[in-house]
Amino acid sequence: MANQKNLLAVKVTLLLFCTLISVCVPTGASPENTKTVEFNVKPGGMVHTFTEGIREYECTFTYASQGGTNEQWLMSVGLSDDDKLFSCSLWRPQGKSYLFFTQFKAELKGTKIEYANAYSQTAAGGQSDVPLKPEEFIVGESTVTHNEGKFSAQLSKLTAIGRTRHDEL
Repeated sequence: MANQKNLLAVKVTLLLFCTLISVCVPTGASPENTKTVEFNVKPGGMVHTFTEGIREYECTFTYASQGGTNEQWLMSVGLSDDDKLFSCSLWRPQGKSYLFFTQFKAELKGTKIEYANAYSQTAAGGQSDVPLKPEEFIVGESTVTHNEGKFSAQLSKLTAIGRTRHDEL
Protein backbone atom coordinates (compact mmCIF):
# COMPACT_ATOMS: atom_id res chain seq x y z
CA MET A 1 0.00 0.00 0.00
CA ALA A 2 2.84 2.39 0.86
CA ASN A 3 4.45 1.71 -2.55
CA GLN A 4 1.17 2.58 -4.32
CA LYS A 5 0.98 5.88 -2.41
CA ASN A 6 4.62 6.65 -3.25
CA LEU A 7 4.01 5.85 -6.91
CA LEU A 8 0.92 8.09 -6.93
CA ALA A 9 2.93 10.90 -5.32
CA VAL A 10 5.64 10.55 -7.98
CA LYS A 11 3.04 10.55 -10.80
CA VAL A 12 1.24 13.59 -9.37
CA THR A 13 4.52 15.45 -8.89
CA LEU A 14 5.67 14.63 -12.41
CA LEU A 15 2.34 15.61 -13.96
CA LEU A 16 2.28 18.82 -11.93
CA PHE A 17 5.83 19.67 -12.98
CA CYS A 18 5.08 18.94 -16.62
CA THR A 19 1.92 21.02 -16.54
CA LEU A 20 3.52 23.97 -14.79
CA ILE A 21 6.35 24.28 -17.27
CA SER A 22 3.97 23.38 -20.11
CA VAL A 23 6.64 21.76 -22.25
CA CYS A 24 6.65 18.20 -20.96
CA VAL A 25 4.99 15.57 -23.12
CA PRO A 26 5.70 12.05 -21.90
CA THR A 27 7.27 9.66 -24.39
CA GLY A 28 4.53 8.04 -26.43
CA ALA A 29 1.92 10.62 -25.44
CA SER A 30 -0.22 11.82 -28.25
CA PRO A 31 -0.64 15.55 -28.86
CA GLU A 32 -4.29 15.15 -27.85
CA ASN A 33 -3.16 14.55 -24.25
CA THR A 34 -1.75 18.03 -23.66
CA LYS A 35 -2.85 21.47 -24.71
CA THR A 36 -1.77 25.02 -23.84
CA VAL A 37 -3.83 27.99 -25.01
CA GLU A 38 -3.83 31.75 -24.49
CA PHE A 39 -6.82 33.64 -23.17
CA ASN A 40 -7.58 37.19 -22.02
CA VAL A 41 -8.39 37.95 -18.42
CA LYS A 42 -10.71 40.95 -18.63
CA PRO A 43 -11.26 43.51 -15.87
CA GLY A 44 -14.46 45.49 -15.37
CA GLY A 45 -16.10 43.57 -12.54
CA MET A 46 -18.21 41.32 -14.76
CA VAL A 47 -18.06 37.53 -14.42
CA HIS A 48 -16.16 35.84 -17.27
CA THR A 49 -15.56 32.18 -18.04
CA PHE A 50 -12.90 30.35 -20.05
CA THR A 51 -12.96 26.59 -20.71
CA GLU A 52 -10.48 24.17 -22.25
CA GLY A 53 -10.51 20.41 -22.26
CA ILE A 54 -9.25 17.10 -23.51
CA ARG A 55 -11.83 14.47 -24.46
CA GLU A 56 -14.53 14.37 -21.77
CA TYR A 57 -12.42 16.31 -19.20
CA GLU A 58 -12.68 20.08 -18.93
CA CYS A 59 -11.16 22.87 -16.91
CA THR A 60 -13.39 25.93 -16.51
CA PHE A 61 -12.03 29.16 -15.00
CA THR A 62 -14.70 31.62 -13.86
CA TYR A 63 -13.66 34.97 -12.41
CA ALA A 64 -14.38 38.67 -11.95
CA SER A 65 -11.60 41.25 -11.71
CA GLN A 66 -11.07 45.00 -11.51
CA GLY A 67 -8.40 47.46 -12.61
CA GLY A 68 -6.19 47.99 -15.63
CA THR A 69 -6.71 46.41 -19.03
CA ASN A 70 -6.84 42.86 -20.39
CA GLU A 71 -4.01 40.53 -19.45
CA GLN A 72 -2.78 37.60 -21.56
CA TRP A 73 -2.88 34.37 -19.54
CA LEU A 74 -2.19 30.75 -20.42
CA MET A 75 -4.19 27.63 -19.60
CA SER A 76 -2.57 24.23 -19.86
CA VAL A 77 -4.55 21.01 -19.58
CA GLY A 78 -3.11 17.51 -19.60
CA LEU A 79 -4.30 13.94 -19.39
CA SER A 80 -1.93 11.22 -18.21
CA ASP A 81 -1.20 8.40 -20.65
CA ASP A 82 -3.19 5.98 -18.49
CA ASP A 83 -6.18 8.40 -18.42
CA LYS A 84 -6.15 8.45 -14.60
CA LEU A 85 -5.02 12.04 -13.93
CA PHE A 86 -6.24 15.29 -15.49
CA SER A 87 -4.41 18.53 -14.75
CA CYS A 88 -5.21 22.18 -15.25
CA SER A 89 -2.88 25.11 -14.75
CA LEU A 90 -3.59 28.73 -15.55
CA TRP A 91 -1.20 31.60 -15.08
CA ARG A 92 0.02 34.99 -16.16
CA PRO A 93 3.38 34.31 -17.86
CA GLN A 94 4.68 37.81 -17.09
CA GLY A 95 4.52 37.10 -13.35
CA LYS A 96 2.36 39.03 -10.93
CA SER A 97 -1.05 40.12 -12.16
CA TYR A 98 -1.93 43.77 -11.62
CA LEU A 99 -5.67 42.99 -11.64
CA PHE A 100 -7.68 42.66 -8.44
CA PHE A 101 -9.80 39.52 -8.47
CA THR A 102 -13.11 39.83 -6.66
CA GLN A 103 -13.81 36.13 -7.20
CA PHE A 104 -12.46 33.03 -8.90
CA LYS A 105 -13.37 29.39 -9.38
CA ALA A 106 -11.65 26.63 -11.31
CA GLU A 107 -13.70 23.52 -11.97
CA LEU A 108 -12.37 20.19 -13.25
CA LYS A 109 -15.20 18.32 -14.95
CA GLY A 110 -15.02 14.53 -14.71
CA THR A 111 -12.45 14.38 -11.90
CA LYS A 112 -12.01 14.45 -8.16
CA ILE A 113 -9.31 16.96 -7.17
CA GLU A 114 -6.35 15.46 -5.35
CA TYR A 115 -4.04 18.49 -5.41
CA ALA A 116 -4.57 22.21 -5.89
CA ASN A 117 -2.74 25.42 -5.15
CA ALA A 118 -3.15 29.08 -6.00
CA TYR A 119 -0.49 31.77 -6.19
CA SER A 120 -0.36 35.56 -5.92
CA GLN A 121 2.81 35.66 -8.05
CA THR A 122 4.30 33.33 -10.65
CA ALA A 123 7.95 32.59 -11.22
CA ALA A 124 9.08 35.08 -13.86
CA GLY A 125 11.93 37.56 -14.25
CA GLY A 126 13.96 36.03 -11.42
CA GLN A 127 10.99 36.02 -9.03
CA SER A 128 9.65 32.92 -7.29
CA ASP A 129 6.12 31.55 -7.06
CA VAL A 130 4.33 33.02 -4.06
CA PRO A 131 1.48 30.76 -2.89
CA LEU A 132 -1.72 32.17 -1.45
CA LYS A 133 -2.29 31.50 2.23
CA PRO A 134 -4.26 28.24 2.65
CA GLU A 135 -7.21 30.13 4.15
CA GLU A 136 -7.57 32.32 1.02
CA PHE A 137 -9.02 29.52 -1.14
CA ILE A 138 -11.13 26.39 -0.77
CA VAL A 139 -10.47 23.07 -2.50
CA GLY A 140 -13.65 21.06 -3.05
CA GLU A 141 -14.25 17.74 -4.73
CA SER A 142 -14.08 19.23 -8.24
CA THR A 143 -13.55 22.97 -7.65
CA VAL A 144 -11.03 25.46 -6.31
CA THR A 145 -12.64 28.75 -5.23
CA HIS A 146 -11.75 31.95 -3.45
CA ASN A 147 -12.66 32.09 0.23
CA GLU A 148 -15.05 35.02 0.63
CA GLY A 149 -13.72 37.51 3.16
CA LYS A 150 -10.26 35.92 3.33
CA PHE A 151 -9.05 36.10 -0.29
CA SER A 152 -6.57 38.98 -0.76
CA ALA A 153 -7.73 39.67 -4.38
CA GLN A 154 -4.32 38.68 -5.78
CA LEU A 155 -4.17 35.76 -8.22
CA SER A 156 -1.49 35.02 -10.80
CA LYS A 157 -1.55 31.23 -11.06
CA LEU A 158 -3.75 28.29 -10.16
CA THR A 159 -3.00 24.59 -10.52
CA ALA A 160 -5.25 21.58 -9.93
CA ILE A 161 -4.82 17.86 -10.53
CA GLY A 162 -7.77 15.51 -10.41
CA ARG A 163 -8.19 11.78 -10.51
CA THR A 164 -10.47 10.73 -13.34
CA ARG A 165 -13.34 8.32 -12.96
CA HIS A 166 -11.29 5.76 -14.97
CA ASP A 167 -9.51 4.89 -11.72
CA GLU A 168 -12.67 3.93 -9.83
CA LEU A 169 -13.76 0.32 -9.62
